[in-house]
Amino acid sequence: MTNSSTQGIKTVLHPVSDLAAAKAVYAALLGVAPQTDSSYYVGFEAEGQQIGLVPGGGPQGMTSPVTYWHVPDIEAKLAEVTAAGATVKEPVRDVGGGRLVATVADLDGNILGLLQDE
Repeated sequence: MTNSSTQGIKTVLHPVSDLAAAKAVYAALLGVAPQTDSSYYVGFEAEGQQIGLVPGGGPQGMTSPVTYWHVPDIEAKLAEVTAAGATVKEPVRDVGGGRLVATVADLDGNILGLLQDE
């Protein structure tokens, strides 16, 4: 049915209004300190999952959590899901370190993230 597979959901980003307060809650929930701790992003790694806190929803204006499906070929997967009816919300972009991300909306408006690590 598809030409490229996914490697599962490994990253979830959460928009937060109070980064310091959210950091404390997620540290307590996950039982670990943040791996990345900056004013624009706090990231945790717990049991192979990346959990990110994005103040104010970040430049992409997130209003709810976004799950990121890890894929080996983001361009191929983006082409597949748009051919199936998804709408590109954020085209492929490099967010640093060779990590590529994109988001699409499914037919009900749910935002799905795609992520490729090089």
